[in-house]
Amino acid sequence: MSVTIFTTPTCIWCKRAKEFFKEHKIAYKEVDVSVDQKAAEYMIEKTQQMGVPVIEANGEFIVGFDEPRLRTVLRI
Repeated sequence: MSVTIFTTPTCIWCKRAKEFFKEHKIAYKEVDVSVDQKAAEYMIEKTQQMGVPVIEANGEFIVGFDEPRLRTVLRI
């Protein structure tokens, strides 16, 4: 399972998503798009969205902290 979360330091929903991952013992890679321009461009290209969090899980992109969809994609 591969999980990447595109975040910014001040994003409340990003923090909630990371707490969710920790609660469920899901390893994830965090990418701060406020300092990584290439990652920001990748995120926007894939989702057409500029807001965070954007979560890439098992090849699927989830915009925002959508817990029901995360549970489905991550099978938890």
